Amino acid sequence: MNRISHGAAAPLARGLAVATCLLAAVRGGAAELPVRQVILYKHGVGYFERAGEIPAGETARLEFKVSEMDDVLKSLTVADAAGRPVAGLRYASSEPLERQLAQFPFQLGKSQPLSILLDSLKGARIEIRFGEQAIKGAVVGARSTPAAEDHPEREWLTLLDDGGELRTVELSGATSLRFDDPGLSRLLRQYLETLQGARSTERRSLYVGAADRQPRRLTVSYVIPVPVWKSSYRLIFGDGREPVLEGWAIVDNTTSEDWNGVRLSLVSGRPISFVSRLYEPRYLARPTVELPEERPQAPMLHAGAIEERGERAAPMAALPEQLALRAPAAQVAPTEARQADIASSVIAAAGRELGELFEYPFAQPVTVRRGESALLPFLQQRIAARKLLIFTGASGVHPTHAVELTNNTGKTLDGGPITVFDAGAYAGEALMETLKRDDRRLISYAVDLGTRITTQFETGSEEVREVHLRRGLLTTRHALRETRTYTIRNLEQKAKTLVIEHPARPDFRLTGRKADETTANAYRFEIKLAPGALEKFPVVEERTYETTMAVTNLTPDVLVSFVRNQALPEAARQQLERLLHLKRSIADRDRELELVGKEIHALAEDQERIRRNLASLSGVSGQQEQVQNYARQLGALETRIGALRERQKELGQQKAALESELNSLIETMEF
Repeated sequence: MNRISHGAAAPLARGLAVATCLLAAVRGGAAELPVRQVILYKHGVGYFERAGEIPAGETARLEFKVSEMDDVLKSLTVADAAGRPVAGLRYASSEPLERQLAQFPFQLGKSQPLSILLDSLKGARIEIRFGEQAIKGAVVGARSTPAAEDHPEREWLTLLDDGGELRTVELSGATSLRFDDPGLSRLLRQYLETLQGARSTERRSLYVGAADRQPRRLTVSYVIPVPVWKSSYRLIFGDGREPVLEGWAIVDNTTSEDWNGVRLSLVSGRPISFVSRLYEPRYLARPTVELPEERPQAPMLHAGAIEERGERAAPMAALPEQLALRAPAAQVAPTEARQADIASSVIAAAGRELGELFEYPFAQPVTVRRGESALLPFLQQRIAARKLLIFTGASGVHPTHAVELTNNTGKTLDGGPITVFDAGAYAGEALMETLKRDDRRLISYAVDLGTRITTQFETGSEEVREVHLRRGLLTTRHALRETRTYTIRNLEQKAKTLVIEHPARPDFRLTGRKADETTANAYRFEIKLAPGALEKFPVVEERTYETTMAVTNLTPDVLVSFVRNQALPEAARQQLERLLHLKRSIADRDRELELVGKEIHALAEDQERIRRNLASLSGVSGQQEQVQNYARQLGALETRIGALRERQKELGQQKAALESELNSLIETMEF
């Protein structure tokens, strides 16, 4: 029977002792394979090779962290020196915690009170003690009451005791509680052990099935997550010859065992690597299906006839979407791609380049204790280097001291920080990206206060370089020039070599000057500075773009600007001049038509005024002379309006003829 009490240290100690004995018994029949080779990569994994002799009748045991098991199961290989087969591997499985806990008839939530657990175990027989008093019975229910001003939150348990009496007790006064059912006690222990195992950092053992009647020599290799190895360099100037480049690697042993005299290699490069969940059991949800006879019969609806007897029945129409029976589409799970064996590639690449990777093998065995790190030299040789200044504008008006490195070491130089020493003194620090063999790279390590650079920006006027017309569309190519002038002053009495990094803009191109070097984002110009010199270095860029417009929408003023452009060919100029003449003629007709229309409108208003005056004089004696005068004015106005309408008609005909001629010209114009 299980007891929940305040003094449970003794059972816990006994449990730990039993677990220790069992673990020792398991380890007794398994041989260890020491680490012989370690290869560290730049993307967070390490290749480990273990080798050793397995005594007759024993298996090889390997220990891994739970977080390492996925990579181990993905990459592990086993080889026998005599070529004999290996029976296989076995290891403890790992099921998701949620799935393990779901099989228990009760659940313990976070900060869950005891009353909720007991309420879920209705009917269970328990013994609860309050000091010397013990109460036995079956659980009827449990509940909690919220806190109030005069008391804290309380928990209550209702029991049916052996005498048939219902009793309610407060759980806060209980000193212990015991379940009478051994099965329920066992389930509770298993539940708690499952929770404890999920929080544990316990390691997992993997056994290689190599048990045989005679000893065997096994080699096991695998890949596990490890810290990325880091590189740092020292660039040393001093004796007038090429500087010396020292490369040091920082290696961290975070595994649980020492690396004693291992063959260590460091690989520069980042092969593709990923985590695939192989250690955790995987479950798939299966569809639920039924036989047809197990389904209840639905009511049937019969439609009325739409054709008379004797007529040929029409083909049955398709079922409506909501009534159509559709079989579920089968889902095919994609097969997982089999992973390539990393170990074989790494071993074959020792001491040479392999695609984008480069290996730095250490000639002597290396020892790094667990939990320790080591600083190991992997490079020390002279390298081609040239001192210069580089200006990017990032350091204000001053350029930076820089070194142009040419990798003539025959090796790939892994990226990392570089500390520069000059004439036996510290000169500055720089960062370098990975440098392939025979490649060049600039590194800046200090600000040069002896050189000052200012910049001035100017934008020129826009020019029309080309004009093309086809199918009534006029396309023009424009050019806009911008000049950035660098004013450089060498404040020291010594010659210098300066590299200006001018930003490369996607819509602009250099004119009149070529860059000595071009990067993805900048042009580089190299300038020789004399002692105490003052130089101006202009960089001219040009941006070209096109505009397209319909000729019919061009005004005469716009056409005049094109006709006057000196870059326009003579044949094109003549066509545009003719087009301009027609546009102006049409514009003249439009202006005259507007004037005629305004005059007709004004005369019509005069006629209306005279008619109102005549109407007011009708029936007034002695006004005959004024009436006759108004009548003569009306006649003159009518004559003028008639002439204007004739002119309006004539202008409209002329405009239509000019527009027709313009349209015909536009259709045939091309240059």
